[in-house]
Amino acid sequence: MKITALNVYQVDLPLKEGRYSWSNGNYVEVFDSTVLEIITDEGLKGYAECCPLGSAYLPSFALGVRAGLAELSPHLIGQDPLNIGQINRTMDGALRGHPYAKAPVDIACWDLLGKATGQPLYTLLGGDAQQDVVLYRAISQEAPDIMAQKIEGYAAEGYTKFQLKVGGDANDDIDRIHATRAVLKKTDLLVADANTGWTRHEAARVVGAIAGMDVYVEQPCLTYEECVSIRRRTALPFVMDEVIDTPNTLVRGIADDAMDVINLKISKVGGLSKARLMRDLCVAHGIPMTIEDTWGGDITTAAIAHLARSTPSEFTFSATDFNSYGTVDIAEGAPKRVNGRMTAADRPGLGVTPIFDALGAPVAQYS
Repeated sequence: MKITALNVYQVDLPLKEGRYSWSNGNYVEVFDSTVLEIITDEGLKGYAECCPLGSAYLPSFALGVRAGLAELSPHLIGQDPLNIGQINRTMDGALRGHPYAKAPVDIACWDLLGKATGQPLYTLLGGDAQQDVVLYRAISQEAPDIMAQKIEGYAAEGYTKFQLKVGGDANDDIDRIHATRAVLKKTDLLVADANTGWTRHEAARVVGAIAGMDVYVEQPCLTYEECVSIRRRTALPFVMDEVIDTPNTLVRGIADDAMDVINLKISKVGGLSKARLMRDLCVAHGIPMTIEDTWGGDITTAAIAHLARSTPSEFTFSATDFNSYGTVDIAEGAPKRVNGRMTAADRPGLGVTPIFDALGAPVAQYS
């Protein structure tokens, strides 16, 4: 099998809530998502999606995805998409860094591998480890009482795990954590996610003020070293996200006992190939994961569901149904939330079919 063409689509994903806000005043109202179609000489087509969380979250941005695909595409024409290891070596040789731009190529090749072999991706990624996956709901940063009301509403929809967006003023964040924990059941989980937004002294204040509460602390500061410093000052369970972006940083974190949980974002690490490697390292070392991505719609949600379904439940801290946050459907057959859980399709590959009326005409074509 050979790659004969790559088609790139751009789609806007508005939010049901109107705005998604996180640390340091950052927000997005309409997400800019890129969908990739890889066409082969045997008639099979593979699909993937990449949607950065704006341009101030990670070193990634929407236009960068499409620029990266423009740079990579000439090197991919004629390659065997089922030889995914060689595809990744080709991309790394053609473009240093920019894993998020390489991620949709990797994922689309996995989709093709599933279709070519007649197997769902969860089978190829490790086998059927759980029937469905527990989801978390991200609570956009607002006033404490509004965030508490939103948690109550989403709890009524079946969610039991909540990621609270903090990383603003430390006093306000302390109030946010207290207000939201107060409306939850004892069995519900709350994660206070600062998204790198606190300085070290602010993070130290917050973890001191919430000591003894049933809450997880996630990525309090910008750098790995600052986060480890806060980790050493609190007995609360600790999550690392933004700074765990390669297998090497994961190995370092494990060696340093830097975290209890990680957030494994598929496009952040370069696609399903590296995400699977990091997932297996976490399982081997007893580190649970939130399996997710930076953002996305139906196709991203399908990729998340397959990786999560192939991960043992005791190591799946949670996952994300991003397609429930938006107002636009871009693929048929995508996972849908049921009572706070979702599952991956049993159909070959990702198990989704793009809705081309929603995607519109390609913004770029390479052959």
